[in-house]
Amino acid sequence: MKILYAGSSQSSAEILKALINDNHEIVGVISQPDKRSRRSKGLEPSHVSAVAETASIKVYKPFKLDEVFKEKILSLDFDLLLVVAYGKILPKWLLESSTKISINIHFSLLPKYRGASPIQSALLNNDDMTGISVMKMTEGLDEGPVFIFHKLKILDSDNRKSLEQKLTSLCIENIEDDLSNIFEGKLAPVDQNEDNASYCKKIDKLSGKISFKDEKTDAILRKYKAYFGWPGLYFEKNNLMIKIHGITVDCENNEILKDSDYIFNNTGLKVKTMDSYIVITHLQFPGKAIITSTDAANSYAEFFEE
Repeated sequence: MKILYAGSSQSSAEILKALINDNHEIVGVISQPDKRSRRSKGLEPSHVSAVAETASIKVYKPFKLDEVFKEKILSLDFDLLLVVAYGKILPKWLLESSTKISINIHFSLLPKYRGASPIQSALLNNDDMTGISVMKMTEGLDEGPVFIFHKLKILDSDNRKSLEQKLTSLCIENIEDDLSNIFEGKLAPVDQNEDNASYCKKIDKLSGKISFKDEKTDAILRKYKAYFGWPGLYFEKNNLMIKIHGITVDCENNEILKDSDYIFNNTGLKVKTMDSYIVITHLQFPGKAIITSTDAANSYAEFFEE
């Protein structure tokens, strides 16, 4: 089959690479425009664009899905439009552009968690199960009928990064059979139950801000898992934004040793929350390297006593 692929994320790039390695004919790739790099200050392609360009596949990076872009896409000959984490709502003409079907792979068990952050939402809500949905695309946001689900148990040790990698691997393990079965008519799409639909919000940098006195320990730990890697967790003290790179539950008694919201002990930086305490093991001050709580105790003890 001839595939037009649309995606932008790291997971989407790994799935594209698997399709290329399986000798699928990728006639073109649609991805987000190059973005300015934080390190080099030059333009940097999306993960999907980088994979496609390495494989000498034509990449389209439209700022707008306009008539000029439409003309280029409609000149292509492809059986399947396959979308995995592209990042934009696709217009009706594009969904109808393939000769056979348009398919989206979504990292949740639809209709639960439609939208941009299904993995984070599952962790925030402390779900014990997630998975991927292979669905026929429609104009609505992740509303199309589903061909097949692949389920995955969420472990207590999982965070956003580990869970995303597991779901990506689950997709790669099944995508060959799924596409073949869909094209051969062995899988019939089933409409989603709208009564059970839920939506998740888009994550931004501010999503990782926490206020210890206003949030319970369990909620903070869930945020740490959900926002692991990006945007990460941070808190503000003395007008500084301090990032959290390691956090754990306070397993000792919950009596604070002195009248303070912060105290260093042998487990780390112990912090009072709305209902108990957590321990920060690694943190980062603005413009500084990540340090352990032991190093922080040596260098910033007075800062946390203020």
